[in-house]
Amino acid sequence: MNTEVAETADHSPGRFGTTRWSVVLSCADSGIESAAARDALSELCKTYWRPIFAYLCRRGYSTQDAEDLTQDFFSSLLQGPLLKRADPERGRFRSLLLKALQDLLGHATEKLEARKRGGGVKFVSWDDWMAEAPSQLSISAQALNSWSPEQLFDLRWAATVVEQAFRRLREECESRKRLRLFETLSLYLTTDRADVSYPNLAAILGITESAIKKQLHNLRRRYRWLICEEVAQTVQDPRDVEGEIRYLCATLAAGAEAA
Repeated sequence: MNTEVAETADHSPGRFGTTRWSVVLSCADSGIESAAARDALSELCKTYWRPIFAYLCRRGYSTQDAEDLTQDFFSSLLQGPLLKRADPERGRFRSLLLKALQDLLGHATEKLEARKRGGGVKFVSWDDWMAEAPSQLSISAQALNSWSPEQLFDLRWAATVVEQAFRRLREECESRKRLRLFETLSLYLTTDRADVSYPNLAAILGITESAIKKQLHNLRRRYRWLICEEVAQTVQDPRDVEGEIRYLCATLAAGAEAA
């Protein structure tokens, strides 16, 4: 993801309307138990578990303990109390999760001991989570050893956003029987135009160079919109989308430098 994403005209405040996060917060404000809110929160948890896990590992927990604490954290989140204690930063799901996780770690020892006594309940199959949304982000040893847990949390979060958008774009193309087009052009979604060889791509796909330029432009535009939509699902105020994207862009850029 590059800064061009944050500058796209495809997004404007209010464009996305009701989001999963706005449903969760509205029900937390009113105190109403809602199946829709639980489903929305469950979907957000399923999507954004990797930043939680990365944070816990960087804090020094073993892989097994980090898995268990991730499960416990999301179970607690779905039960509601963490949302009711949300601070003013709760307008961003990313900020709320990190604050709530830091609070939870004050009782981490007790929770892990309870699990060892058989008191833990699996929130979801860990293998299912791993298989459903494999990550393509490779974090350098330098970043793993020198970045703070909070920095790694944000890096994993940013990667999750773009990977979710990428998967959705692929699924859309596949449903329209344009998977070969996607697999050929997706390598250039964030590449500078000067680095794209339109004649080579035209030869590979058997279409004209002008058609390649049009198709790549359309894919890039749709990709940027999907990234905006993914971010919109994690903020309460649509006006926060652009700022959140800029922050995530900068985080990914720093991660690329570290690599």
